[in-house]
Amino acid sequence: MSVTNKKVFVTVGTTKFDELIRTALCLEVLEALSSRGYNEMILQIGKTLFVPDCTPCCGFVNIEYFNLSVNINDYVENADLIISHAGAGSILDALENRKNLIVVANENLMGNHQLELAEQLYQDKHLYYCTCETLLNTIQIMDFTKLRPFVNDKSKRIAEFIDKIMGFSVTKNF
Repeated sequence: MSVTNKKVFVTVGTTKFDELIRTALCLEVLEALSSRGYNEMILQIGKTLFVPDCTPCCGFVNIEYFNLSVNINDYVENADLIISHAGAGSILDALENRKNLIVVANENLMGNHQLELAEQLYQDKHLYYCTCETLLNTIQIMDFTKLRPFVNDKSKRIAEFIDKIMGFSVTKNF
């Protein structure tokens, strides 16, 4: 009988978000993920000098990392769960590939419009949204069957939302 590997892909994009990497590798988070059947983790750690400890533990058979990649599509496509920073590109890549997604806000970034996008997509039931402090709880309660698939139809609603967060006035003449 072969064991199916369930992969977690953690990405911080091109930013430095060491707190997310440290949180994803803490024993309690690894144990919670393992209890849900995940047993492999790939970390995209961005522009940092931080070197994570990738010693397999807590049911994980493989944990590895890299800093940056020209194309992370293969990692996204092969993941069963993506834990991502709030970058719009990372969020849309995961959702358009119909991946289970947890977006983790970097609370050290002020005035970050990306967070508003993540919050809206959470309210629309397309993803889970949390902070590093609440990631463990989010993993413990996540139920991806309760989320709706994201359809990027380039709708007026997305344009209106972007206008709203950018502070542009939207007038409607019906």
